[in-house]
Amino acid sequence: MGFRNVIITQHSKLSYSNNAMIVQNKDGINQIPLVDMDILLISTTQAVITSALVGKLAESGIKVIFTDNKNEPVTETVNYYPNNRSLGTYLQQYEWNDHVKEILWTKIVRSKIINQIKVLKNYQIDCQDLKNELDKLEINDMTNREAVVARKYFEKLFGNKYSRKDFTPMNAALNYGYSILLSAVNKEIVSAGYVTYLGIHHQSQENMFNFGSDLMEPFRPVVDYWLADKNFLDFTSDIKYGLVDLLNLEIKYNKKQMLLKNAIAKYVRDVIEYLNQETVEFDMEVEFTNEVPNNAINDNV
Repeated sequence: MGFRNVIITQHSKLSYSNNAMIVQNKDGINQIPLVDMDILLISTTQAVITSALVGKLAESGIKVIFTDNKNEPVTETVNYYPNNRSLGTYLQQYEWNDHVKEILWTKIVRSKIINQIKVLKNYQIDCQDLKNELDKLEINDMTNREAVVARKYFEKLFGNKYSRKDFTPMNAALNYGYSILLSAVNKEIVSAGYVTYLGIHHQSQENMFNFGSDLMEPFRPVVDYWLADKNFLDFTSDIKYGLVDLLNLEIKYNKKQMLLKNAIAKYVRDVIEYLNQETVEFDMEVEFTNEVPNNAINDNV
């Protein structure tokens, strides 16, 4: 796994040569070894990328995310034929036990709500009503406590007049951060040999990433936590770079300290083992802080 998150922010030509990505722009020519790269975020509509580079990035397992003219992520690359994908894996995923999926979704919702409560506690915001809603959680979240808690949570965190439907810089930043999380989760699903569109709860025919949308939920509060104390009127490049660098945030996953991106990789594999009934128990305890480590490497070109 690479350690660099590369962000393209200006008119550039991206090509491939000698196991490296070549970036040509007004600042000159840069070479970035593919072995160093984890994610390539093309945060401009003025970049040109060659098919040779796209192919090599896919072979190297490097996720590529594209943004629209509003600089919001709109699509990403998904490897077409991972080496470990087979008909048996497809059938295994399709035939996952419904009751096991319901239990897992309950665990995911519970973990998400617990992490939302942790965010509010960190900012010394009363969260008793969220705890009360958590106590009402039923198997498969039949009463949709997730949505009820989300509405209360965002109003507490960002103010009574806040709405996730508004076109605001904060909502743009949240969407951006969630997209980065979703891409990281999708990457791990595909690398494990499974498909992203067969979800355990999300079932939209228009969503290629139903499974990723399911699994990312407990990690959303990490993005909320980092953004909640940021006062900004515009969704600036600094905020975007910080959101990408969140993948290098040090957290504790099931009491073991690791980078967020490594925790996501471990979590996805734990989930798949549980769905395959290779393990009986499954926990997802996440502890996080808003300190980005000094060794986070992010290239902006």
